[in-house]
Formats: sequence, C-alpha cells, structure tokens
Amino acid sequence: MSGPGDASGAPRASQEPRRTQGGATAGEGASAAPAVPEDAVEASKTGLAGVLDLLRPRTTWGQLVGGVLCLMLGFAVVAQVQTTKRDTTFATARQDELVGILSDLGQRSERLRGDLRDLEETKGKLERDAQGGTALEEARERATTYGLLAGTLPAEGPGIELRIDDTRHGVRAMHLLDALQELRDAGAEVIQINEVRAGVDTYFLDEQDEVQVDGRLLRAPYVLLAIGDPHTMTTALNIPGGVVKTLRGAGAAVSIDPRAKISVSAVRSR
Repeated sequence: MSGPGDASGAPRASQEPRRTQGGATAGEGASAAPAVPEDAVEASKTGLAGVLDLLRPRTTWGQLVGGVLCLMLGFAVVAQVQTTKRDTTFATARQDELVGILSDLGQRSERLRGDLRDLEETKGKLERDAQGGTALEEARERATTYGLLAGTLPAEGPGIELRIDDTRHGVRAMHLLDALQELRDAGAEVIQINEVRAGVDTYFLDEQDEVQVDGRLLRAPYVLLAIGDPHTMTTALNIPGGVVKTLRGAGAAVSIDPRAKISVSAVRSR
C-alpha cells in the first residue's frame, strides 16, 4: 500500500504556505518594501515644511517703506523730465519768439487788468443803482450823446483839420458835400465847417463864387474840423480818385492836419 503522495510514491508538497516570523508569507516577504518608522516620516515632513517656509516671500515694514520711497522717486523723476523739456523749449527758442511770448503775456495781463477795472466799475454802478445813481448817469450820458449828434453841444477829441484854399473859385457846393459825406463815412462823429456846425439836415448851395451852408454864406478858405480817428479819416480823403484828388482838380489847394485834440465850438440852434 502506498503512503500519502503522488502515484510515484514521492512525497506531496504541502499546499499551505509557510509564514515568516513577522507574519507574512514567504512569497510576500520577497516583494514587500521594508517598513519605515513613523518617527522618520514625521521628521521628513517637518524638514520639507521648513524648506517651504524659507522659500516663501516675506514682506517687512522696511520693504514697504522702500517701495513707497521708490514710487515717490519715480514721480519726482517724471516731473523733473517734464520741467526739463519746458526749460529746453525756452532755451532753444529764438529771440523773436521769446519777444513774441513776452508780448503776448503782457497783452493778456493788460486785458485782465482791464477786465478787472470794468468789473470794479460795474460793481460801483450796481452799488449806486440802489439809490438811482446809475439810472441818472445813464440818462445824462444818453442826453450828451444825443446833443453831440444833434449839434447842440460843443465837442472835443482827436481828429483832423481839412483846409481848402480856393483862390480860383473853383470849389462848388457839391465838392463840400462830398467832403462832408466822406468824413462821415470814415467815422467822423462831429463836423464843423467854418462857423457852421454840420447836422443831419445840413445842405449846400452855390452862391456866385461862394457856397451857402445851412443858409449862411461861407467864403474860402473852407476849414472842416472833424472829430474821429485821424488815421482813418486821412486815409479815406486821400484814396485815389477821392475828395482830395477832386478838389485839387478844381484848382483848390488841400491840406490835412491830424491832431490829438480838436475843439468844435459851433452849435446848432434847437
């Protein structure tokens, strides 16, 4: 009789694996990693945390103050650059350009001073208006203006003296009328012809070798006093083919004398 085993009588290997002293099987012991102590794991975590803590950026009060100072320094540099650019612009400008700039600044300053004076005058008028002073002053100014235009008040101001010497008796009423109209068109505000104050209804008539103005007979030389801008009136009279040219063509000698002050004393009856 055969014992336990296979048919050849060799002993049969046991089917239960053997276990090592640590409790693992012989097959498991060959492939499993060695156990790591818990203290070593804990130490490894602590070391890694320390390295990460060293690499983490830290902000201190010194760094904040330094950053603010750098920012302020940057603004200062930009402002200095802009100022340098402006200084360079004036430094490289030509003399005539600098003179123009100074002249422009002077004109602006003068305009501002003029505006200030106007505002002060307006303020004074408004303060007097409470007592009726402004209304009274405006009424007086209006009456003066109407009196000058109507010729009922004497006048004084810059203007010209137009003198017409007519030794050949060639000057007629139409010549004096043309001179009056030309002066009015040139901005003359007040005009006197010899002893006659010119008005809106002034007329001229030929009277033999003389000229009648508003019913009064005038003799040469004819002197016209006109208050207005002297340069404008002189230019208007001397235009090619104008009044001066016509009068000289009639045989008269003509002279124009611009003055800073012309006094017109003749007045018209009311």
